[in-house]
Amino acid sequence: MAPRKAASAAGRKPPTRFGEDNLLWAAWLYYEEGLTQAEIAEHMGVSRPSVNAYLADARTRGIVSIEIAPERFRALTLARAMQDHFGLSDCYVIPSEGGERSLIDRLGAAAAQVLARVTRSGDTLAVTWGRTTLALANNVMPAGLKDVRVIQATGGTTAKIPWTPEACATRLAENLGARCIPLSAPAIVSAPEMRDLLLREPVLAEQIEALAQADRIVLGISSLRPESTIHTSGFFDGISLRDHYHSAVGSITGRMIDANGVKVEGPLEERTIGIDLDQIRRVPERLAVAGGLDKVQAILAALRGGYVTVLVTDADTARAILTSEGYEDRPRRRPDTPPAPLPERTRVKKFLNRPRDAVDEAIAGALLAHEALLAPVEGVPRAIRARHGPRKGKVGVVIGGGSGHEPGFLGYVGQGLADAVAIGNIFAAPPPDPILAATLAADGGAGVLHIFGNFSGDLMNFEMAAEMAQAQGIEVRTIVTTDDIASAPSDARAARRGVAGNVFVFKIAGAASDRGLSLEQCAALASRAAENCFTMGVALEPGASVDTGVPSFRMGPDEMEIGVGVHGEPGILRTTMKTADDTADLIIDRILSEMSAPEGTEIALLVNSLGGTPELELYILNRRLRQRLRACGISVQMTLLGHRYTSLDMAGVSITLMRLDGELKALLEHPCNSPAWSVVGNA
Repeated sequence: MAPRKAASAAGRKPPTRFGEDNLLWAAWLYYEEGLTQAEIAEHMGVSRPSVNAYLADARTRGIVSIEIAPERFRALTLARAMQDHFGLSDCYVIPSEGGERSLIDRLGAAAAQVLARVTRSGDTLAVTWGRTTLALANNVMPAGLKDVRVIQATGGTTAKIPWTPEACATRLAENLGARCIPLSAPAIVSAPEMRDLLLREPVLAEQIEALAQADRIVLGISSLRPESTIHTSGFFDGISLRDHYHSAVGSITGRMIDANGVKVEGPLEERTIGIDLDQIRRVPERLAVAGGLDKVQAILAALRGGYVTVLVTDADTARAILTSEGYEDRPRRRPDTPPAPLPERTRVKKFLNRPRDAVDEAIAGALLAHEALLAPVEGVPRAIRARHGPRKGKVGVVIGGGSGHEPGFLGYVGQGLADAVAIGNIFAAPPPDPILAATLAADGGAGVLHIFGNFSGDLMNFEMAAEMAQAQGIEVRTIVTTDDIASAPSDARAARRGVAGNVFVFKIAGAASDRGLSLEQCAALASRAAENCFTMGVALEPGASVDTGVPSFRMGPDEMEIGVGVHGEPGILRTTMKTADDTADLIIDRILSEMSAPEGTEIALLVNSLGGTPELELYILNRRLRQRLRACGISVQMTLLGHRYTSLDMAGVSITLMRLDGELKALLEHPCNSPAWSVVGNA
């Protein structure tokens, strides 16, 4: 489907992926999502006759035929770029948004179309397992094929999940009218000797021989996050991921791979029954279906390793993968458009001495600027504590993360906020040692609460520090923030990044601790605050590296980046520049589409500069945000505005809404005093 500009009409704006094209939006909902015209009218906020007119116009203009044909998919820029860059035989990219179905279900439906087109009578299909694989199996339609065999690619997994290898193979065979061949053994056995013994059994040996004859294989790709398929399938039960698979970024058929797609050796390898990585490469056609920004690293590793010949994914994921490879998704100009008069910013001037000293010198300067509030933890340069503390019998609050977000994180240390902070290099997690030192410095005998954003380095290092603290008799609880709505779909919240919403979570936890609540109560309140925070960022220019002075990504003079991260990551969509009001509308619409906020809802609002945006512009954005929230009947109880959680010198803004209840509201109003936030009042 090639986008074409349609005249704007009354009703809701199309999702970002469709731009302003109502024809394209309506056509996709009708032909791909299977919605009726009445359902589309309700979804778009227009009349049914308008929908009918959109669909007729779409056919007249050639946007669609009776169905969205495969060549329309292949014509999409991202699909073609993926195909060319990774040498794929084909690639299918679906919108990351659209309709009421989840991304997993829509990926499965798209992959089912692909599989139906390529499968032939007499084929042997190997199939892995997982949520998306089961969605594919559920969406496959009978194709009138003969003598097709469907075989499990691995042994069986725990029956606690519905997307087992057995379920995926059985459902796919049923819907194709094919013969199903199971693997009569577990995927993971207790010892290598048991695996060798089972493989000598005639029945299993025959099944393994059939697996080796596969013409095609359907591959799921798993990340290694705690909620991922590989974890829920029980593969890591009794196995330390950190000890044995610390270099792994993903899994295919239960086999671990690193960032380059190379097999990561570990104790599971000789206990796994099923197809291995070398055998996967020998299958003539390898259809991988996977999507979601939490899987970018794993999918990229599978592509680099040569395990995929055909990929089905979504647009945001495809763009993130290509960006990681240096691809620039720049909109084409019309031939008559004159070249931009502004030169591209290729290097940025900074007040530095030696770049490698920047973090330590900044910490030294901060301690001098705020010596009434902050003090170093003796002997550990990257750990800082509140000067007045810890307080006996009070829960300690420890925060931390990489530098480059100033005033985060040290700006939120002080009375009524955090008791100590551990600081890493630029955009890098602090090591376990300063986290442990901060934990010891914050301990008042009632336990310590760790709060940090959802990034792999922080997860690993805070976990190690917590284990070391607990070995010294300190009880630790952990809150991981996940407020960045652009970084993963709503049904995968646990995979999202923790960004500026941290500021509100720090405040809630610090106030609860200052009031003398227990560790469990503090953790519960901080968790509630984290669950009620929603953030999205937009950039006009990237930030520049401290080491090189070079921007972290490239943008044209008339472009803006939607959904940027706070570590200099590009966003999920690049578009032409919008006005301040249009930008505020884009962000607030996206947040409110996820956040349940009926009329009368109370919120806290953070209008945050990402580093290079002055307060004048933030106030203009705040004006429009407040207009929109007031029109929705949403009451803003507190507004924070300014440099609160930055990304070096990125010219951009992030907006955070935190939904409030009476308890959270009271904790926000609790007195505090830190370099970045002070609230005056009675405790």
